[in-house]
Amino acid sequence: MSETYLNHPTFGLLSRVCLVDEHRSLFTTLYAQRLFFLIIQSPSGLQFDPITRSDAKMMVENRMRAVKRQGYFDEHDTLQIIYKRTFS
Repeated sequence: MSETYLNHPTFGLLSRVCLVDEHRSLFTTLYAQRLFFLIIQSPSGLQFDPITRSDAKMMVENRMRAVKRQGYFDEHDTLQIIYKRTFS
């Protein structure tokens, strides 16, 4: 998984935690990893939706289940590392 960054107009540099689906990604503030954003890509641009830590955690858990069901075990292993680093 490659590292992806976005610049938020208020909170500065955000780092991607994981993809949620084809048009949505989960990002967190780069240094504190306390604020989470669901980034939605659309033809009109990017939408930054703040979400709670518990919602972010649930999104990563759901993504881990989905990739495991699809047989993407390398991505699942990577997500487990990200999950432990981000939410432990």
